[in-house]
Amino acid sequence: MQLNVLFFAQARERAGAASATLTLPDGSCVRDALDALALEYEGLAPLRSHLAVAQNGVLVRAGDALRDGAELALLPPVSGG
Repeated sequence: MQLNVLFFAQARERAGAASATLTLPDGSCVRDALDALALEYEGLAPLRSHLAVAQNGVLVRAGDALRDGAELALLPPVSGG
C-alpha cells in the first residue's frame, strides 16, 4: 500500500520535508507507518510518543488499520501563549 504522509510544525522541521510517500505491506497499521518513518527520518524519533496521527483527516490510534492511498498527517503537540 502507498500513503501520502504530511509533516506539520516540528515534525516537518525534523523530517526536513513537508511530505513524503510511504510504501508499506497490505494490512499495515499506524504503528507500522510510524516505525518506518522513524527509520527513514531519524529526527522524528524523539517526537514519536507525542505525535497525534490523522488518516484522511480523522485522528487514529497506533493499532488502527491503514487504507491504501490514504493521507497520513503527523501532528506534533502545539503550545501557545
